Amino acid sequence: MNAPAPLHALHALQQAAMPIPDTDPQETAEWREAFMALAATQGQARARYLLDELARLAREQRVSWKPELATPYVNTVGVNEQPVFPGDLAMEERLASLMRWNALAMVVRANQAESGGSSELGGHIASYASAADLFETGFNHFFHAREGLGQIDGVNQHRGDLVFFQPHSAPGVYARAYLESRLNEKDLGFYRQELSAATQGAQGLSSYPHPYLMPDFWQFPTGSMGIGPISSIYHARFMHYLTHRRLLDCTGRKVWGVFGDGEMDEPESMSALTLAAREGLDNLVWVVNCNLQRLDGPVRGNGRIIDELEKLFAGAGWNVIKLVWGSDWDGLFARDITGALTQAFAHTVDGQMQTFAAKDGRFNRDNFFGQNEELARLAQGMTDEQIDRLKRGGHDLVKIHAAYAAAANHTGQPTVILAHTKKGYGMGSAGQGKMTTHSQKKFDESDLLEFRNRFNLPLSDEQAKQLAFYKPAADSPEMQYLHAKRAALGGYLPKRETSADTVPVPALPVYANFALAADGKEMSTTMAFVRMLGGLLKDASLGPRIVPIVADEARTFGMANLFKQVGIYSSVGQKYAPEDIGSVLSYREALDGQILEEGISEAGALASWTAAATSYSVHGLAMLPFYIYYSMFGFQRVGDQIWAAADQRARGFLLGATSGRTTLGGEGLQHQDGSSHLVAATIPNCKAYDPAFACELAVIIDRGMQEMMVEQQDVFYYVTLMNENYAQPDLRPGSEAGIVRGCYKFNSYSRSPDKGQSQQTLEKLTLLGSGAILTEVIKAAQQLAEQGLDVTVYSVTSWSELARDGAACQQRALQGEPASAPFIAEQLKDSEGPIIAATDYVRAVPESIRAFLPAGRSYLTLGTDGFGRSDTRAALRGFFGVDASSIVQAALHQLKAG
Repeated sequence: MNAPAPLHALHALQQAAMPIPDTDPQETAEWREAFMALAATQGQARARYLLDELARLAREQRVSWKPELATPYVNTVGVNEQPVFPGDLAMEERLASLMRWNALAMVVRANQAESGGSSELGGHIASYASAADLFETGFNHFFHAREGLGQIDGVNQHRGDLVFFQPHSAPGVYARAYLESRLNEKDLGFYRQELSAATQGAQGLSSYPHPYLMPDFWQFPTGSMGIGPISSIYHARFMHYLTHRRLLDCTGRKVWGVFGDGEMDEPESMSALTLAAREGLDNLVWVVNCNLQRLDGPVRGNGRIIDELEKLFAGAGWNVIKLVWGSDWDGLFARDITGALTQAFAHTVDGQMQTFAAKDGRFNRDNFFGQNEELARLAQGMTDEQIDRLKRGGHDLVKIHAAYAAAANHTGQPTVILAHTKKGYGMGSAGQGKMTTHSQKKFDESDLLEFRNRFNLPLSDEQAKQLAFYKPAADSPEMQYLHAKRAALGGYLPKRETSADTVPVPALPVYANFALAADGKEMSTTMAFVRMLGGLLKDASLGPRIVPIVADEARTFGMANLFKQVGIYSSVGQKYAPEDIGSVLSYREALDGQILEEGISEAGALASWTAAATSYSVHGLAMLPFYIYYSMFGFQRVGDQIWAAADQRARGFLLGATSGRTTLGGEGLQHQDGSSHLVAATIPNCKAYDPAFACELAVIIDRGMQEMMVEQQDVFYYVTLMNENYAQPDLRPGSEAGIVRGCYKFNSYSRSPDKGQSQQTLEKLTLLGSGAILTEVIKAAQQLAEQGLDVTVYSVTSWSELARDGAACQQRALQGEPASAPFIAEQLKDSEGPIIAATDYVRAVPESIRAFLPAGRSYLTLGTDGFGRSDTRAALRGFFGVDASSIVQAALHQLKAG
C-alpha cells in the first residue's frame, strides 16, 4: 500500500491545478504584441517554430507546463480560411429541408395505424434532424461514388469513397434516395415493414443500414454502436494495404464516417484511434455529430463532449477540426474584442447548452447573453427571433463545407470533425433539445404545421397534416441540381456493388496431398492448416489474394515460417534489423508484406478480416482472408463484429485454433472453448466445421474457396483447429460429400464372433464424434469391439450443417412440399443400436441434431458443460466424461437401458 502524500505535496498539486495569476500585465502585453507581430511579418511556420522552441526550453528548465489539448470553443477553420462555397446555398438549404420533411413523414406514418403502420415499429427523427446538413454537404460536394472498375483514356475510374452513415439517421438517407428516384413513395410507406412490403410489391426499408436486407443499397452495417467506427478505420488501413501491395491503387479515395457523440463511449469506437494515427490514414475522415444528447439525457451534462473528444483525438495523433458555430456568429465574434463569448462558452456545460437548444430566443437572451454586460452589448440590436436562429456549426452548410474541405485536403493524419448540432433541430416544441427527443415519433397537427413553416416547405395545411411526401417535378431546378451534383461525383450513394473477378482455386492435391494421403503420420490440424496455407500462398493466381491475419499468435500456431515467405505488412517498411535476422523464422516487416499482424487486438483483427472479406464488394477485388486465433476469443469476444460481417455478406475463413474445452489443457477456464460452435450456428451464412483430421480439413478448405472465390456465394467458414498431435488417416474414398455436408461413416469395429454366434447376433452401437474427441470415440469403439460389440463410428464434421439441413427438411414437410429425409438420418439408416455422440463442446451442440435422427433410436450426448480447468488433456477428458473410458461406460449403459 502506498503511503499517503504529505500535506505540502497535496498543496503543491492543488496550486498547480489552479489558474496562475498575471503578476505583470505590462510584460504579458509586450510578449503578446511581439508574438502577434512575428506571426504577421514572418508567417505561421516561424511562429510555430518559436513556440516549439519555447516548449523545449520549458522542459529543459523543468517548468511544469505543457500545452492544453483542448482549444477554445470556437471553429478551427477561421473566417479568412474558408473557401468560397461552391454551390447554390439557397438551393441546397431547400433540398435539405425536403429531406428533413420526408424523413419525418416516413417515421411518423410508420407509427400511425391510420397510415397503415403500427406504434410497434419505432424509428428515429431527431438524429437525422441534427445530421441532415452534415449528410447533405457530403452528398453534394464530397462523397464520391464508384464510376467503374476500368479505365477511361488511360485514367483509372474512381472506385468510390466508403461512407459509414450514422444508423439512427437512416430515414434521411431513404428520403434522399426518394428524391433521386431510387426509391418510390410506396417504398417509403413500408419503412420498417420489410415482410409486409413484399406482399404489396414494394421494397421494405430496413430500420438501420443492413446490407444483407438491402444488398444493392447499404454498404456497411452501423446499427450496433461502435462497430462502424472501428470498421471504418480498418477499411481505410486495408486500402493502404492494397495500394502498398500493388494489388489496387486506392489513391484519391476516402473513408467517411458520420457517427454520434454518444457512440464514442463504446470501446470499439476508441480502441483503434492510435492505429489510424500510426498508419497515417489521411484517407480517413470522421464526422462526429455532437448534438450533446444520447437516449436518456446529455452525453456529458456536467462537461463538454466536444472538448473531451478533442483531447482524446489530439492525444491519439489525429487532426482535429472543431465545427462549433455557424456564420451568424461571425459578426458577434468580430465585435467581441474582450473575448467575452469565448469565456462564456468555457463556463457553459453541455447540460446548459442543451437547455439553450430547447428554449426560445427570449430565454437565450436572458440566460446566455444576460450573464454580463459585455455579452448583453453583443446581443443589442438583435431580435429574439434572430437569437433563436443563431446556428450551431453543424447546421451551417458554409461552415460544414469549410471543415470538410480542410479535412479532405489534410495529409499525414486521419481527421475528425467535431460538429456541434442540436438534436431534433427544427422540431420546435415537439422535440428540439428535449430530453425525450430521441424517442419522439408522434407529432400533432400543430407540430407538423410548425415544422412546415420553420423550413418553408411548399405544402398546404392539409398536405402537412396528412404527412404527404413531397417530391419536386423531375424538370424542376431542385431535381436538376440534385442529380447534377451526384453526377459530378460519380453517381448515387449509398450503393452496394457485387461485381468482382472470379479467382481460380488450385487443385486440392497441389497444396494438400500430404493431408489426403497422410498414411498415419502424426500432426495436429493446426500444423496441417499452416502447411496448406503456405502452399496456397505460392499459387500464382490465388496466392496474392490471400490475407493471413493473426492477433499476436503466429508463433503459437507455427506460422513463423511465413514471416520470411510473404512478410508482415508495415506501412513504413522495416526501419530496424530484427534481433533474429539470421534465422529462417526472422521477423520480417515490409511495405508489401502480406500478413496482417494486429497485435493483441481481436477486435482489430476481426475488423481487418471484415475489410478483406468484403473487398469483392467494396473494391471490386476479391480477396480471401484467413484469420486464425484462439477459438475462445472469437465468437465469445467479438461476436457482434462477426454478426456485422455476416450482415455485410463477408467471404473468408475464421480459424478457431486450440479449440475445444480439453485440447488446451494447462491454460484453464478463460481459454478453453466449449461454446463457439453453439454461437456460430446462430449466424445464417456462417458454415461451421469441427474436423478431426487433416484430410477433412483439406476438403472443407477447398470447398469453401470454391464457394467464395469461384461461385461467389455470400458465405464464410468457421473452422476449428486443434494443437494435439495424433495419427492422421488417409482420406476415405467417396467421403468428400459427407465431409462437406456434415457427416460420413469413418469405420466399423468388431471382433470375430464367439463360437455359435454370427455377426448379425452381435449387439450394435453407433458412435458419433467430432474434432479432438473423435480420437477418443475411435478408442472407445475399439474397446467395445474387444468386448464383443459391433460398433460403427461416424465422423461429424459439422453439427450445425446437419441441424440446418434437418430443419430445412422439416420446414418443407410442414409446408406440404416434397421433402427428402434429413441428411443425418440418411447417413445413419444402415447403422443400428443406440447412438452416442461425444464432442469437446457443450452438449447443446450435438443435441442440435436429435430431432433429425432415425426414428426409434435412443440418443445420448456427451460434452464439456461447465467451466474449464487447468490440467492434462487426459485428466480434463476424464473430468468432463468425454474420454474413451467414459464413452465406453455411457455406451454400455445405453445398451443396458434398452
